[in-house]
Amino acid sequence: MTMRFVGLLGASSLVAALPAQAQDLPSDQFDAFQFHIFPGLEVVPVDPVEELPVRLVLPDYVAPPPFIAAPAPRLPDNVKSMIEAAVKTKDSAVVAAVVKAALSTQPYDKDEIRTMQQAFLDANAREIAEKANAERERIRRAALLELWTGKVELGAFRATGNTSNFGYTGAVKLDRKGLNWQHTVQLNADYQKDRGVVSREQYGASYQPRFTLNDGLFTYGRMQYEKDRIQGFLDRYSLSGGLGYRILKRDNVTLSMEVGPALRRTRYVTVPKETTWSALTSIDFDWQMSSTIKLTQDASSYVETGNSTFTSATGLEAGMAKGLKARMSYSIEHETSPPDGSLRTDTISRFSLVYGF
Repeated sequence: MTMRFVGLLGASSLVAALPAQAQDLPSDQFDAFQFHIFPGLEVVPVDPVEELPVRLVLPDYVAPPPFIAAPAPRLPDNVKSMIEAAVKTKDSAVVAAVVKAALSTQPYDKDEIRTMQQAFLDANAREIAEKANAERERIRRAALLELWTGKVELGAFRATGNTSNFGYTGAVKLDRKGLNWQHTVQLNADYQKDRGVVSREQYGASYQPRFTLNDGLFTYGRMQYEKDRIQGFLDRYSLSGGLGYRILKRDNVTLSMEVGPALRRTRYVTVPKETTWSALTSIDFDWQMSSTIKLTQDASSYVETGNSTFTSATGLEAGMAKGLKARMSYSIEHETSPPDGSLRTDTISRFSLVYGF
């Protein structure tokens, strides 16, 4: 039982509830509640109140909350326009840079950005494939006299007075590239006359076909004619064939090497003609150092038991105008056992103009 104490303070009442055990307290302990200070306090016993657990009553929902459709996140128009402008350039590097910037500023729209980039890459790949197929078809249908490219090299000098010199140098190179075949024709001539005496007279011609086996390996054939009276032979014919390999094949640097047996027939000025077998090795190196400067290096060797031949030609080309270049070159030719009266080594420096077509 709980005791309730009600004190009448004017119109108000003060009610105090104490446990029922407080009735059994001694008077001295009961006075500890200090009720004596309230003269109008009335102690009224009351029944105990049953304490029930707290229960929260919520209303029943008649229907689930309504669904409101919201659009998906959308790429801002300014970012989308920026990507579309990059795509119009058809430059993969530009598109990649713009996409990278867009992803860093709009990470939540990455799916839409990636979709736009992939669409560009797919369209670009299709365009490249279509152009490659059209080019292959054009080459396949080309006639024998089509697809030829070439260059003409000319140089000359003239001196009068204390010395009387006249000379010229010239070369022609024709090249035809097919799907698997490549044909190269070269002609060259050097002539010099000093005080009425011919001091240099060298002529040459060659034809070389190549057949590509795979991206790096190819087979070749070579037919070559040379004439150089100063070196001691009236004419020399060479026939060779073998394997070649493209060691480097980059946009600005190419290097290829050829190796094979060779048959040479030489008609000398003072000694009888002879036919010999030799091993041919040749190197062709081209380096486009800049848009206007190009370095070339060609070298070959015919090694045999008798007279071996080693040649090297280094050239530097500088662009002057569309299709026109200035060329400086240095050539060296060494015969290990030339005829009597001829030197082993012969060199020539040239300055000429080259026109490509």
